[in-house]
Amino acid sequence: MTQRARTDQSGGDGQDDGPEPARGPLIDAGAELDPVHPRTLPASPAGRTAAKATGLTTAEVAERVARGEVNDVPVRSSRSTADIVRGNVFTRFNAIIGVLWAIMLFVAPIQDSLFGFVILANTGIGIIQELRAKKTLDGLAVIGEAKPTVRRDGVAAEIHTSEIVLGDLIELGPGDKVVVDGEVAEADSLEVDESLLTGEADPVVKHPGDQVMSGSFVVAGGGAFTATKVGREAYAAQLAEEASRFTLVHSELRSGISTILKYVTWMMIPTALGLIISQLIVKEHAFDDSVARTVGGIVPMIPEGLVLLTSVAFAIGVIRLGRQQCLVQELPAIEGLARVDVVCLDKTGTLTEGGMDVTELRTLGGTEEEYVRKVLGALGESDPRPNASLQAIIDAYPDSEEWRCTEALPFSSARKYSGASFSEGNGESSSWLLGAPDVLLAPDDPALDEIEHLNEQGLRVLLLARAADGSGALEGAHAARDAKPAALVVLEQRLRPDASDTLRYFAEQKVSAKVISGDNAVSVGAVAGKLGLPGAENTVDARRLPDERDAMGAELEENAVFGRVTPQQKRDMVGALQARGHTVAMTGDGVNDVLALKDADIGVSMGSGSEATRAVAQIVLLNNSFATLPSVVAEGRRVIGNITRVATLFLTKTVYSVLLAILVVLTQVEYPFLPRHLTLLSTLTIGVPAFFLALAPNKERAKPHFVRRVMRYAVPAGLIAAAATFATYLLARVHYSGPGALAAETSAATLTLFLVSMWVLAIIARPYTWWRVGLVAAMGLGFLLVLAVPWLQDFFALKLVGTTMPWAAVAIAAAAAGALEFAWRWVTRRFPA
Repeated sequence: MTQRARTDQSGGDGQDDGPEPARGPLIDAGAELDPVHPRTLPASPAGRTAAKATGLTTAEVAERVARGEVNDVPVRSSRSTADIVRGNVFTRFNAIIGVLWAIMLFVAPIQDSLFGFVILANTGIGIIQELRAKKTLDGLAVIGEAKPTVRRDGVAAEIHTSEIVLGDLIELGPGDKVVVDGEVAEADSLEVDESLLTGEADPVVKHPGDQVMSGSFVVAGGGAFTATKVGREAYAAQLAEEASRFTLVHSELRSGISTILKYVTWMMIPTALGLIISQLIVKEHAFDDSVARTVGGIVPMIPEGLVLLTSVAFAIGVIRLGRQQCLVQELPAIEGLARVDVVCLDKTGTLTEGGMDVTELRTLGGTEEEYVRKVLGALGESDPRPNASLQAIIDAYPDSEEWRCTEALPFSSARKYSGASFSEGNGESSSWLLGAPDVLLAPDDPALDEIEHLNEQGLRVLLLARAADGSGALEGAHAARDAKPAALVVLEQRLRPDASDTLRYFAEQKVSAKVISGDNAVSVGAVAGKLGLPGAENTVDARRLPDERDAMGAELEENAVFGRVTPQQKRDMVGALQARGHTVAMTGDGVNDVLALKDADIGVSMGSGSEATRAVAQIVLLNNSFATLPSVVAEGRRVIGNITRVATLFLTKTVYSVLLAILVVLTQVEYPFLPRHLTLLSTLTIGVPAFFLALAPNKERAKPHFVRRVMRYAVPAGLIAAAATFATYLLARVHYSGPGALAAETSAATLTLFLVSMWVLAIIARPYTWWRVGLVAAMGLGFLLVLAVPWLQDFFALKLVGTTMPWAAVAIAAAAAGALEFAWRWVTRRFPA
């Protein structure tokens, strides 16, 4: 038999190896040879395509490109530059602030318009950071892009998806995604999963002439199809585009912030109207000063920096992860993984490396070892896309050229074995199965005890069995039932050196790890035990799991290792865990993992995995390293925990601003602050510290109910700050009189508000580290600098008059700080998150 070049791809061949390989037949001497990839292709095997098509010619391709019949749908990993600019500039609050800024530029000194320049700077920072994230994502997407194999001029070559033209002949193998609509031209036991389009999990067998739709993917067999619809005409073109688009939606964090902003808007409108009427009609001061104080009351109600800081934190997270070859296909995935409390791991490709080695061959039933070696060599040659375990067999047992494959049975994750029929060259014919021993052997077979002992050592065992001769020997349930055991192939798996540390990290972070594999449960448990997985001794054969969701969930919570899991069971197990309130992450690299990855809260795919898994996963580890996951979890926790912290700062300001405005309207006094005062306070107590706090390390697991967690602190803090500030202002109105009274009153109220806000910042910054203490101290020194330097006093209109009132302002702030501490502890006990 002609020897062919082989590609080592992760896959499954009787035990679950990831992407399932094609089981194509061997051919006779009339087969054609691919000049680029020297794979033999069937000339005329029974039940298959009569001849290999050569595809379009170069001239035909050029003609179609000229006509625009190209698959030009842009599959983007991120928002366009225009979308990023538009999303950061054209916001509801930017519009409000823009109008107020324009007014202030006409009626007040430039220092009262500083808030507008701050918004410009913030928006610019947001755009720059998102563009950096876009550049990172686009670069990673190119690295991780799967290229379909297209046959042109009789030569098979990989091209970009966007280069496919109408009429192209596109080859298919296990794990390949159908990228455009088409008609099957060649089929070798081709099975296509259309669940992402139809919701039906059962694969569909495809024959020449059948239609295939973009968005489906191959689970078994191989073949080729002719593109009949390309570009935006393809049925699932939008599905393919959305699968890898950088998105800012479907996030509890962002939806929570949107909810908060919605209520802030409704609360702000009547308050602002009341303040405008109060300041413009009731007051005796100049019109320009009244307008300035009115704007000074409205601007701080808007938590404009909160949305910006969230986007920046996410974008920086994407950049950090990108440096570790981690492609975040959906932005909220960073947040989602931070909330995960159960991570389901596929053993092969995650805990173990793809490669294996044959360590032993044990013959059964008196079969000659030399004959068994020939069978294994022929089985290896029958597969144009060997997986890791079959590649190990190919390396160990060379092919016998006399044998010719007449029929092939592709591997199925549900079936757990593959097979082939051969003409042995001496007039004899035989059919063979290679797969899971506990599936191919009877339950009482004595060989199972021997296999169990090998599994306990963490070794992988495949059974070679001879199927009953006759027509259709490989088809139907009887094939395995009537097979006669011939040999055991013992394989040793290579453990990932970093898997142990990663599992230890999850244990320390209180994240339960569940190993879910198609392999023998005892063997999987032994591997997990070597890596130190907690509960590895609790192994369960998934064939004995209850079908009822709640009962299955209970079994999953109590045990850590599950073997002989079918693709549908993986999906059911994810659903059972979610039904019990868990946030579930699923890792995988094979087509048998696609359904579970799609249903999990967070799907994580290896970069070397099948195209289908990469399409549905939110996170792709391009370096194929399971050890990258802790970095993703840590980044998510940093973003969520820190945004929760700084959101409290922003919303505290919103609460006290609204309350101060209401108190001013009710008491019919002048608003105490000009815009410059609140710009200074916001910069020192919120803007600058929030930026640093948002980027600080944070290992706390993200908790649900973001809005409640933020508002339970922001509301009492805002109430106390407003009450203390207004009390100081009223006291100052009694204490001061004369032409400069309002400026003195404003300065005293500003001092109280600054000190109270600083105390809120000090609470938010806990637990203290050297840099957090330094940050709070630096902000305090900044305010003292303004009070001490004459030209800064004039610029910000801040000058403390006398000693009595300033010390009274400090005393009121100290009392408010005590109230804040009490409220903080009371809220924590009364409304635990």
